[in-house]
Amino acid sequence: MKLSLYYKLLIFHVCLGVLVFAFKPFATVYFLFISAFLGYKILKVSKKNKVFYVLLACAYIVGAEVFLRMNNGTIFYEASKYLVILYVLLGMFSVSFTNRAFSYVLYILLLLPGVFVAVTEMGFETNIRKAIAFNLSGPICLGLVAVFCYRKTVTFKQMRVILLGFLMPLVSMTVYLFLFTPDVSAVIDGTGSNFATSGGFGPNQVATVLGLAMFVLAVRFFLSKEALPFKLLDLGILALVGFRAIVTFSRGGVLTAAIMVAAFVGLFYLRVNLKKKFQIKFSLLLFAGAILFMWFISSVQTSGLIDKRYANQDALGRSKEDVTTGRSELLAFEFKEFIDNPFFGIGVGKVKEVRFNETGVVAASHNEMSRIVAEHGLFGVIAFLILLIVPLILRLRNRTNIFFYSFYAFWLLTINHSAMRIAAPAFIYGLCLLNITYNTPKKRFKTPLKPVVV
Repeated sequence: MKLSLYYKLLIFHVCLGVLVFAFKPFATVYFLFISAFLGYKILKVSKKNKVFYVLLACAYIVGAEVFLRMNNGTIFYEASKYLVILYVLLGMFSVSFTNRAFSYVLYILLLLPGVFVAVTEMGFETNIRKAIAFNLSGPICLGLVAVFCYRKTVTFKQMRVILLGFLMPLVSMTVYLFLFTPDVSAVIDGTGSNFATSGGFGPNQVATVLGLAMFVLAVRFFLSKEALPFKLLDLGILALVGFRAIVTFSRGGVLTAAIMVAAFVGLFYLRVNLKKKFQIKFSLLLFAGAILFMWFISSVQTSGLIDKRYANQDALGRSKEDVTTGRSELLAFEFKEFIDNPFFGIGVGKVKEVRFNETGVVAASHNEMSRIVAEHGLFGVIAFLILLIVPLILRLRNRTNIFFYSFYAFWLLTINHSAMRIAAPAFIYGLCLLNITYNTPKKRFKTPLKPVVV
């Protein structure tokens, strides 16, 4: 039997995960190769396909970011965000962008006063470059991606390929995690986020990107026209990825994935004919069974501690007072700084420093909304409102993007539990702004804007 490109890529990325685990420096070789290869493809591809290749390249880098970070594969920590920015700029040089994206140009400009405030407050002897790299690389990345994506058009088939761009390096990461901690039960001793089950890296970031992989696999499962054994294979991969996401004990990424899948399936169900609705119901039964089995295995492997984690209990079964695991205190502190410095804010990168000076606690912000208003003041408020409102207005005018609510939910939920530490929320926000065309005969639509996928 001849394997399709999808399964060949799966096998390749499984082998890649094994190779990086066996020889960690290979992660750097992998990073350098994909950076050069994807950049070359963007430069060489025709203008007609430029948008698609830029988005596919960015999706692959976003999917690989955490895997590369946990293996010290990137040349510097924020390299993935800068690569996304570079690829988008390469695309902009070849493909014009609409002047209707001015709102996102304004968003970028609104971030600049915070840099000057930070320089003034910190003095030139402070490493302002590092402050900007950690706190502005994500927002700037988002702004440029939004300018590039605004009202661009891709086909539904191309969007599915872009989603697979996210998935493939995350398959490698999942393999790596199983090799890194083959016996999960041996390293679980409480209900806190677990670095041992997260490849020795941040559980929050690992769970976030694995949740994204779960969404992609769910989309593929519900849209697949392949025979049942192949659909079950995708469901099995989803269960493996979901298991590794759950046992990080970081809830944000898993819950976000659940909301994304629910948003997609709900919208998809409303847009198809009766025959397809019946198929979706059958698929939902299989999907629910896989999820329940995945949770059962997770509960057994963690001796029930994962159930207590999601019930907001400690290892002894006592309810925790703070369901946000300390995030509410960070949120309150950052809003206090906004009240004290309402116009220009306290400057880029200053929240962590001010918090340490006032409380003696070193803690990075988990919430991009509170961070942007604390550090940028009124300019930050306006900038965040642009991000919040513009996609919704665009959605009212054009409802072709069936993934809109899933992407929008991922961005909004992720920045509220993990800020913008990784490139994923910045890039996926841009995908909200795309138009999608469907090569489906018009007579098969329920309405002109409701594509049928069979």
